[in-house]
Amino acid sequence: MRFGDTDNLWARKGSEGPVLAFAGHTDVVPTGPEKNWSHPPFDPVIKDGYLHGRGAADMKGSLAAFITACERFVSAHPNHRGSIALLITSDEEGPAQNGTVKVIEALEARSEKIDWCLIGEPSSTHEVGDVIKNGRRGSLHGYLTVQGVQGHVAYPHLAENAIHAVTPALHTLANEFWDNGNDYFPPTTFQITKMEAGTGSNIIPGECLVHFNFRYCTENTAESLEERVVATLERHNLKYDLQWHLSGRPFLTDKGALVSASQSAIRNVTGRETELSTSGGTSDGRFIAPTGAQVVELGPINATIHKVNECVKAEDLDTLSRIYEQILVELLA
Repeated sequence: MRFGDTDNLWARKGSEGPVLAFAGHTDVVPTGPEKNWSHPPFDPVIKDGYLHGRGAADMKGSLAAFITACERFVSAHPNHRGSIALLITSDEEGPAQNGTVKVIEALEARSEKIDWCLIGEPSSTHEVGDVIKNGRRGSLHGYLTVQGVQGHVAYPHLAENAIHAVTPALHTLANEFWDNGNDYFPPTTFQITKMEAGTGSNIIPGECLVHFNFRYCTENTAESLEERVVATLERHNLKYDLQWHLSGRPFLTDKGALVSASQSAIRNVTGRETELSTSGGTSDGRFIAPTGAQVVELGPINATIHKVNECVKAEDLDTLSRIYEQILVELLA
């Protein structure tokens, strides 16, 4: 399924419900300086039991585990109930505009529903399956431009410093109490991510650019956060322009068939109990959950994702594949 310059794959075995979809991405983040890698980042190497390479953990390893799990399950259960699907995108680490979001729009338009979605994001912390993500916080970006009056530093009475003007408001926002979080989500956070102003050492800046981000829980909405920011800027009598970009709203899959099957499969394969978590950044689950699908993220250990020398224990991918296979058994056998 091509949208713009992005290739996506929707593959489905079966025509009846319920539909269990494995979702993931083939694209990866940049490598950074390749000279800092112990092995060429795009030449997979197994050394001392670890598979090295960009995407080993995030998340091509999970894609391989999807495939091998499905192969074994279909061989053992050729007449399984429901349907198995793969939703694979090459636009998750990038803009995420022509990837999963567009596939979901197309599926919704033809009334093709996903009941359960298992995303292979690297959710584990110390051992495979010790943590699964059953939700994610929302992400809201703000792009603020504050206007002052440019002038000579020796004549401040003839200018208005945009940095000086915006700083009190930023201090207020950085120290604002947004919410307490709840049983499922940590409190909402506000972080300034970029600040630019000035054109020279003897020039009072007439404009200041500020980028900021909210990672927010279900105690707030994007709209409520926007209103509170605007109210703060207005109280400080700023001349400004403010643009917003909503990357994703928070979502939560409460305990149900998919969470239970995942916990049971992990216990069956590894013997360990699983912690449910909503921590971390965003994922493509934010596009799938609003359709009504139950969504869980379960993948390898996340210790090296996005880093130089990304790697994962090779045997962990075998374990992950067995867990995925057991989830298929729990839900569709």
